[in-house]
Amino acid sequence: MASEHAVGTVEHHKETFISKYVFSYDHKMIGKQYMITALVWALIGMALSWIMRIQLAYPAEQMPWLETVLGRYAEGGILAPEYYLAMMTMHGTIMVFFVLTAGLIGTFGNFLIPLQIGARDMAFPFINMLSYWTFFLASVIMLLSFFVESGPAAAGWTVYPPLSAIAAAIPGSGAGQTLWLLSIGVFIVSSLFGSLNYIVTVLNMRTKGMTMGRMPLTVWAIFIAAILGLLAFPVLLSGAIMLLLDKNLATSFFIPAGLYIGGELLSYEGGSPILWQHIFWFFGHPEVYIVALPALGICSEVIATYARKPLFGYKAMVASLLAIAFLSFIVWGHHMFVSGMNPFLGSVFVLTTILIAVPSAVKVFNWLATLWRGKLHFTPAMLFAIGLVSLFITGGLTGIFLGNAPIDIQLHDTYFVVAHFHFVMGAAALFGIFAGIYHWFPKMYGRMMNNTMGKLHFWLTFIGIYLIFFPMHFMGTTGVPRRYYAFTEFEYTMQYGGMNEFITIAALITGAAQIIFLINFFGSMYLGKKAERNPWNATSLEWTTDDPMPGHGNWKGEIPMVYRGPHQFSTPEGKEDYVMQSDNTGFEGLEREN
Repeated sequence: MASEHAVGTVEHHKETFISKYVFSYDHKMIGKQYMITALVWALIGMALSWIMRIQLAYPAEQMPWLETVLGRYAEGGILAPEYYLAMMTMHGTIMVFFVLTAGLIGTFGNFLIPLQIGARDMAFPFINMLSYWTFFLASVIMLLSFFVESGPAAAGWTVYPPLSAIAAAIPGSGAGQTLWLLSIGVFIVSSLFGSLNYIVTVLNMRTKGMTMGRMPLTVWAIFIAAILGLLAFPVLLSGAIMLLLDKNLATSFFIPAGLYIGGELLSYEGGSPILWQHIFWFFGHPEVYIVALPALGICSEVIATYARKPLFGYKAMVASLLAIAFLSFIVWGHHMFVSGMNPFLGSVFVLTTILIAVPSAVKVFNWLATLWRGKLHFTPAMLFAIGLVSLFITGGLTGIFLGNAPIDIQLHDTYFVVAHFHFVMGAAALFGIFAGIYHWFPKMYGRMMNNTMGKLHFWLTFIGIYLIFFPMHFMGTTGVPRRYYAFTEFEYTMQYGGMNEFITIAALITGAAQIIFLINFFGSMYLGKKAERNPWNATSLEWTTDDPMPGHGNWKGEIPMVYRGPHQFSTPEGKEDYVMQSDNTGFEGLEREN
């Protein structure tokens, strides 16, 4: 049911620079703020990965420039082992939370939901503004942890206690770890603000005719991801608060008895590090889909648009999103097969983990069926969407290995997991971000990005991802452990010195290829060709807005009424090969209700 707000007109008021670009209530501007902040964090996260890869490729080699860049973290031009762990921890944290989560659900949830469902704005514009600025505050706190004397958190991005709970355990477990926990706590508050807004907006702000069964899959995916966030993030928040209490007020939620540091017995007793693992991974696996689902929704939208075909199995795609969301809450134990859990309990998690492959396969087959015999337009957005399908298949197949407890016990702490995780979540979700930016950039900024630069960016990135992570599967199957600072101590790992150097070179080239994207992105804002209202001949409501798009309010007059579902391509009803959702052909006698 549409609200009066959704179909009425909006009163425009004069905006100052601060109210328009800084503390904006406009969902479109907030989405752009999320996107730019996530891009800055992506550069930081990528730089940290470069430092780790250089260390692995050239261990113990003096590099004076490292000391110039990192200061005390690399005295004498050699990265200290404890700070390698800090680089790894911060890279994982930044990419999972500040790039993929914020860059997908923060950017596209804000920008697209009101436009695609026909709403003037989010249900709670002020809370929406707060969601970005609490995210920004979390970013500042996390950034500050690089500058404390003991260094940033160094217990891994999963911050397992007791390593993360006892300040004397490792340099990064002091003030840096405290700032990490505070930052994640503030980030969770931001995510809860956003999730609340997305859910209420989708349920209550749809325009006339926009039933749930007519929503684009992008909106469905973000809506379901928001529900996951609303249920999963508070669990991590409770764990973070307990861990903060353990660190600063001598409680013992996660610290067991019998620990010695420097020959001295610690006074803690009664805590359980396994409890943290349950809390973290009960959040952690839904988090995979909080990131992945928006990317999969974007992929569906982009593939249908550039294949010029209705998306194959729309209802099945929605059902698969719901099934993935439900199952994501009952698979967390597969991250803990090596924790000593009861084998029967492990077998239950094996079953639920394998089950989640079924709705994932439904999505893949439906994408392939949409592509089959379609009139394909290989724009940069389409290339990144197809690339996402490839990465999702590769990562999903290796997930079947890791979801099987006897195999996972052998592969768990090896590079096989690094490869799987980066394929199925990291790179696939990143490709979703790129596909979304290339597709909706004309609507965001009123200009076109350069197609040639976009295609070059895709091919260098796509090939680079496979060159970086595919060899890691073979390293993992021979037992090469992850998280190690160097592989010079054991003969069976020394054989991969050349492989590590190859992967590092591929990572440097792939990272450098992102400069092409940045030049294209920021350059096109000012120098790109002016975009038409609907340059891709897409069908959803955002392409009905005026050119240039109005500010706060989205449509200057009445919001269009919706008569049909999304993805109406290659239909005999219209003069073109597509029919807009707002096209009333065949519905001329239907009167608009006031």
